[in-house]
Amino acid sequence: MTPRAPEPGAFAFPGRGTRARADKDERMAAITMEQQPAADEHIAGLRNRIDEIDAALVALWKERAAISREVGATRVAAGGTRLVLSREREILERFSAELGADGTQLALLILRAGRGPL
Repeated sequence: MTPRAPEPGAFAFPGRGTRARADKDERMAAITMEQQPAADEHIAGLRNRIDEIDAALVALWKERAAISREVGATRVAAGGTRLVLSREREILERFSAELGADGTQLALLILRAGRGPL
């Protein structure tokens, strides 16, 4: 077995702790191999849940966009403006407060889905 350095850029010298490190690496590999089936099953379960959440998000996105378009059409039919900027600002602030800068970007995408590009 070739001596391995404890970290990138370091040098390993035979007889200076390399055997202990190799023994530790072998023990860790054995533990990892024993845990692999359980880890794979756990990951598969988590990914299934992510897929369920993604499907719910897509459905909610579509529903929200349809409702938003209906609000805009109803407002225009009643003689109002297509957009209410104060309402959009409320939505942007709510998402920003909850999610930070990513929330602002998400809110902009959601708003555009409902009203179309400006």
